[in-house]
Amino acid sequence: MSALSRLPTRLGWELELMAPAGATRLDLAQALAERLEATVHRIWLPQSEPSLVPNQPVFENLTLGFELRDAQGQWLLRCVDDLTLQGDLNRKAVPLAGWYRIVSDDLRLLHLIARHCDAEAPLERVLDPVAALFGSEVTGGPGGMRRIADPNDLPIAIGAPLPGERHRPCEVVSAPMLASDSKELLSLVCVEAQRLGFTVPEESATHLHLDASLVEDARVLANLVALWQRWGEAVKAAVQTNPRCVRLGPFEAAVLEVVRAPDFVGLSWAQAQERLKKARPSKYRDINLRNAVFPFLGKPTVELRVLPTSLDAESAWRGLEAMGVVVEMARAGRNPESETELKAALGY
Repeated sequence: MSALSRLPTRLGWELELMAPAGATRLDLAQALAERLEATVHRIWLPQSEPSLVPNQPVFENLTLGFELRDAQGQWLLRCVDDLTLQGDLNRKAVPLAGWYRIVSDDLRLLHLIARHCDAEAPLERVLDPVAALFGSEVTGGPGGMRRIADPNDLPIAIGAPLPGERHRPCEVVSAPMLASDSKELLSLVCVEAQRLGFTVPEESATHLHLDASLVEDARVLANLVALWQRWGEAVKAAVQTNPRCVRLGPFEAAVLEVVRAPDFVGLSWAQAQERLKKARPSKYRDINLRNAVFPFLGKPTVELRVLPTSLDAESAWRGLEAMGVVVEMARAGRNPESETELKAALGY
């Protein structure tokens, strides 16, 4: 039995791909929907990106994604944007008709917009419901932009055509499911992506999501952090982490200080959570603990982010299995004595 099958939980994965020039992530969504007898629904995906505007470190975005749902209305896959995928794109390309994004300087406003605005609506009308909430109107701008502000002309959000081939990045996100079903779905995605000419982006990665319950134990979490501190770089070398992948890194000093405290392993999970919240772990690390520490985020998982992307399903699954081994070792309190032992356990 494989490591992922042995873990008492469902799993999900994220596979970062790039549509060929002239195609979009919708093309892959539609092809997969046909194979899965699913329906495609346009959805919002919140994302953040660095800003060059003084005193405004980031812009918050709602970008267009596509969700595949089965006959019971349950989601199976999502094909969404990933703003870290940049190197393969022509940034001077004009927007593709019908593709746009919504930008704001306040994530709270974007949550409001996502709840009240229909992702299926065209740019010309999509912001109307929120303008009505504020008692204001949508105004036009250069290049087809649409802007809403409150009655005091304080900005709320801007809708703008999507520039620079941003319709091409395609992060395929799977719903949580049993390992055997997940492997079968991964194989289908790889086959269809290759058939349509999708490729591996310059900055790509593959992520594994496991249910947070696997590490909701102070001793297990301390084991995972200690294991990664000792062997993280060796694991990355074994699985051949993409050196161009961005938003990776070791655990923050504040997290290490918390889990290395002499009394940490004796804490209840609720007590451990409270200490870890004060350390404010970032999502953008080799192992993302944030979704386990802050369960109100609505995605209670532990995310292992260091795998490269492969369109060969067996290679991709082998990497996911290796990450399952890492979590399995942490749960068992096992820390390899040598790199040879580590690689043998990982299957490399």
